[in-house]
Amino acid sequence: MQIIEYPDGATPLEPEEMEGLKLRHITMRSELDRWEQANIQEAFEWVARRRKTISIISETFLCQLHEKMFGKVWKWAGTFRHTNKNIGVEWPYISVELKMLLDDVNFWIDNKTYPPEEITYRFHHKLVWIHLFPNGNGRHSRMIADILLTKVFDLKAFSWGSGNLVEAGVTRKQYITALKAADRHDYSLLQAFVIS
Repeated sequence: MQIIEYPDGATPLEPEEMEGLKLRHITMRSELDRWEQANIQEAFEWVARRRKTISIISETFLCQLHEKMFGKVWKWAGTFRHTNKNIGVEWPYISVELKMLLDDVNFWIDNKTYPPEEITYRFHHKLVWIHLFPNGNGRHSRMIADILLTKVFDLKAFSWGSGNLVEAGVTRKQYITALKAADRHDYSLLQAFVIS
């Protein structure tokens, strides 16, 4: 298999993670992208059929959503990573960091600590920062953010810069720059990006 090119800011997979590919006929990144996108579309449809009151701020739902998004392509879909990456916390701390984040988000929602949009982009950023899964974290955290906006806050989904965030390009560079600024506790670029 020759899936070697990664867009800027993407998380490379370890050889043992590549072994988790269910579709052995895939040999190019473009093929993988098409299969993953088809699986993600099915996850969108699954979410649309779910009740509005689903509890999405939970480890169970986050893992279930990732499995729905990538489970037809990857054996490890919905399972936390067991390797360190070029981004994210060290893998043994994923559950601890996620628990703290989920507690924070539930507190923010219950106490209206921030406006709904700010709760959502802060949640999105921290999910990317923790980096729960071997791959697909950006797409997963964007989908969960949109679910939070639409199913919990009854608002419209973010625009996400109105461009393609999977392929390398200007929109992806702006997104990564905004995430890196948020790593330094400056959310202004991310706010502008998601609401543009």
